[in-house]
Amino acid sequence: MTRKTALWAALFVLGLALVILGVLNGGARDVLAKAVRICSECIGLG
Repeated sequence: MTRKTALWAALFVLGLALVILGVLNGGARDVLAKAVRICSECIGLG
């Protein structure tokens, strides 16, 4: 494995770990709630 490939693999694993940590921490729920609120305000429901 070349050095560049190893760096890309390490960054991919780190990014995946941070996404999983964010989902487990409730971050996805917060983002969805904010998106629904913004969308509801934008089309005039809120």
